[in-house]
Amino acid sequence: MEQETLTEKALELLKKLISIQSFSEEEDQTAEAIQDWFKAFDIPFQRINNNVFAVNRHFDERKPTLLLNSHHDTVKPNKAYTKDPFLPHIEDGKLYGLGSNDAGGALVSLLATFTYFYEAENLDHNILMVASAEEENAGKNSLRGLLPSLPKIDVAIVGEPTQMQLAIAEKGLVVFDAVVKGTPSHAAHPNGDNAIYNTIEVLDWFKNYTFGKVSEALGAVKLTVTQINGGSQHNVVPAQVNLVIDVRVNDQYTNSEIAHLLKSEAPCELQERGLDLNSSAIAKDHPLVRSGISLGRETYGSPTLSDQAALSCQSLKLGPGDSTRSHSANEYIYVHEIEEGIDLYIKILKGFLKKIKT
Repeated sequence: MEQETLTEKALELLKKLISIQSFSEEEDQTAEAIQDWFKAFDIPFQRINNNVFAVNRHFDERKPTLLLNSHHDTVKPNKAYTKDPFLPHIEDGKLYGLGSNDAGGALVSLLATFTYFYEAENLDHNILMVASAEEENAGKNSLRGLLPSLPKIDVAIVGEPTQMQLAIAEKGLVVFDAVVKGTPSHAAHPNGDNAIYNTIEVLDWFKNYTFGKVSEALGAVKLTVTQINGGSQHNVVPAQVNLVIDVRVNDQYTNSEIAHLLKSEAPCELQERGLDLNSSAIAKDHPLVRSGISLGRETYGSPTLSDQAALSCQSLKLGPGDSTRSHSANEYIYVHEIEEGIDLYIKILKGFLKKIKT
C-alpha cells in the first residue's frame, strides 16, 4: 500500500474517531471504527473489551516483538470549548476535535505505519499493533488488562503527542492520601492542637522535601500537594485535615521506594493509592532510538504519564502533535503533523527493522 494512500485513509479515520464520543469505558463505537480499518485492508484482528489488536502477516514466535500502541479513549471536553468537540473540521491546516491531538493523531499514524509493514517479509522483529482503551483513566480494561492476552513484548513505541521527538523516559506516579490529626473542639474554647494549624507545619515539610537522586533524562522527583480538605462548620475545630499528594517519580526510584521514604519520614499519616504506575525508559543507545536520532530527532524525558506505565519492557514515547494541547479547549492537530508523523514512523522503523522486503 502506498504511503500517500495510507495517509489519506488515516486522516479519514481520525475524522471519524473525532465524531464518535469515546470517553474512557465508553469506546465501543470507536473500537468498531478501528475494526473497519483492519477489515478494509484484509488484516486479521482480535478484540478484547474495547481493545483492538493485530500482528503482521509473517509473525514468527521465535523473533522478538515490537509493540505499536496508542489509545482511542478521550477525556470529557472541558467547559471552555467554543467549537463542537465532536465536529471534525479543518481550519488553517488544523484538524479540530476532541482527541485529535491526544492521541488520535498518533493512533491513526501508527495504524498506517503498521499497515505499511503488514506484508513485509524477513523483518528481524514481529510487529504487534494495539489500539487500546481506558488509557485516560488507567482502567482495568486498558492495555494493562490486555497484556496477559498478548504475545511477549520486547520493545514498544507508545503513541502520544511528542512533536515526533523521542521521549526516552517517562515519570511514574504515586498518589498519597495524607491525614493531619488534631484535637476536635468548639471554636470558642482554647485548643493548642488545632488540626488546621498543625497542617501549616506539614505543608511546609512537603514544600521543602527533596529526593536525593536526580535523573539525567527526567530530572528530580516532583512532589506536589494538590488537594486539602478539613472542617465542616464555622464553630467546630475538626479532628483532622486530609491532603492529597501527587508524586512524579523519576527512573532512579521505584514507586515502592518512594512510598517507603515518605511514609517513614513525613510528619503525618500517609497511605499510597497504588504502586503500579512506574517510571519507564529506553536506553539512549537502543537501535530504535538510534534510528530516530539518525533522522534528526532529539531525545528528552517526559513528565506526563501514558500506557508506558503498564509495560515492563523498554519503551519509547513518540507521536505527532503537542502535549501542551492535550485536554485543552478546542483541541487540534495540524494535518501536516500527521503526514510527517507517518513518514517519520516508517523511516524510523525501516532503520530499526532492517532486512525489509515488501
